[in-house]
Amino acid sequence: MTRPSPRTRRVGEQIRRELADLIRAELRDPRLTLVSMTSVEVSRDLAHARIYVTLMGERAERAERVAELNRAAPLLRRELGRRMHIRTVPKLEFRYDEVVERAARLSALIDAAVAADADHHRDEPAAEGGDLEGGA
Repeated sequence: MTRPSPRTRRVGEQIRRELADLIRAELRDPRLTLVSMTSVEVSRDLAHARIYVTLMGERAERAERVAELNRAAPLLRRELGRRMHIRTVPKLEFRYDEVVERAARLSALIDAAVAADADHHRDEPAAEGGDLEGGA
């Protein structure tokens, strides 16, 4: 999807808020209680909305929960239509957002590199003489 306009951003944010409430109230699936919507991308014509979610659990478990959300998408869309005052309610598509997972992996790699660097500097012998003093 292209760069969002202010209107599509507002609609996406409203969809995110409403969906959070709808998933909790309408679906009543305990496995979906820990779903967190990280972002919503709405097409310019408001025909499609891609909802990025994060979930706890193993990869296969997460894929099944995202599939459950996509199966519930028509119900959620109908309920969104009742709550929101827009002419076209977008078709909903849920996707797992791997950004959070990638960020955690990257952070762990950075922490490991910093620790390895600190260990490396701790093991080096101290420089003798005044190498940095400019010598005479």
